[in-house]
Amino acid sequence: MIIGLLKEPNYETRVSLLPEAVISLTKKGITVLVETGAGEKAFSDDTEYEKAGAQIKSRSEILSSSGIVLSIQQPGQPEISSLNSRVIIGVYQPLYHFEVMKDWAKAGITSFSLDMLPRTTRAQAMDVLSSQANIAGYKAVLTAAAMYPRYFPMFMTAAGTIAPAKMLILGAGVAGLQAIATARRLGAVVEVFDTRPAVKEEVMSLGAKFIEVEGAADASKAGGYAVEQTEEYKKKQQQRIAESVAKADIIITTAQIPGKKAPILITEEMLKTMRNGSVVIDIAAATGGNTPFTKNNETVSYNGVSIVGNSSLPSTVPSDASKLYGKNVLNFLQLIVDKEGKLNLNWADDLVKGSCITHGGEVVNDKVKVS
Repeated sequence: MIIGLLKEPNYETRVSLLPEAVISLTKKGITVLVETGAGEKAFSDDTEYEKAGAQIKSRSEILSSSGIVLSIQQPGQPEISSLNSRVIIGVYQPLYHFEVMKDWAKAGITSFSLDMLPRTTRAQAMDVLSSQANIAGYKAVLTAAAMYPRYFPMFMTAAGTIAPAKMLILGAGVAGLQAIATARRLGAVVEVFDTRPAVKEEVMSLGAKFIEVEGAADASKAGGYAVEQTEEYKKKQQQRIAESVAKADIIITTAQIPGKKAPILITEEMLKTMRNGSVVIDIAAATGGNTPFTKNNETVSYNGVSIVGNSSLPSTVPSDASKLYGKNVLNFLQLIVDKEGKLNLNWADDLVKGSCITHGGEVVNDKVKVS
């Protein structure tokens, strides 16, 4: 088995495997090819990969000779055509790129998108969404702290008392929970909203106040994701959120619904109630954002409020983000590579089947087909 590791596009600082992860593959007799400079932005140079047992090759050599190709972001379409029915693994957001997936199917590619793994207990060791969202929540708070023109903690000094920053976090998933923990360490007062009442205990255990809105749709079967809510609930939700927005100095939004545009939770009217210098960090920017003014990878100023659209926060911590992502990939490879180092696609395995997007010339993932 030959596994090829591609260098990511210029905007992506992470890499699919660090040298320490390559070692575990080469010990099993698997040949690992690494594109020149693939790990530079994650502070791992070619020499380190060679010491780990990898071979440094050109991009074209990797594409033409690897049985499995690892690439976090989508390679270019001409490159896909040169894969010759091989396997590619990454995070491809197929629910939002259906036409691209159809092209991959026509090219005969077998593709696995790790963001589509069923969110079960067994899948936790390879859950890239969780490992990367944890970083995003942490960096969202640090980004806000760097931009906010006031202190986070309360200070009592001879010159006077500084009140603590008030933070509102929308969404108590992995990113939201890490944001709570980080914000509390920095001394902020935190309120949290989530449509899932089940997360209340976790939120409160981290020292935040949970905002309750009755009548939420059951999300227990949504695999940890948010679900669409009724119009009546949305009205009550907006009223409660508006009350908290008016008091908040920093807001971190994380709400996304798979395959759909992110819901607008912070309206223009709400933004107008925030004081000058307030900061909104919108982690849901890649799918439209949770405010009407969010622009992905941009910072927009509205009525004195800075709205940061950043869906690439994990890439600001490239070393640890790559380390965690690489561990996820290694765990997934155990499902499709047998002990002899040969490809073994077991379609009876719900994790293999659930994360496979294209195979045999077709888009095979049921969720993607109906998106």
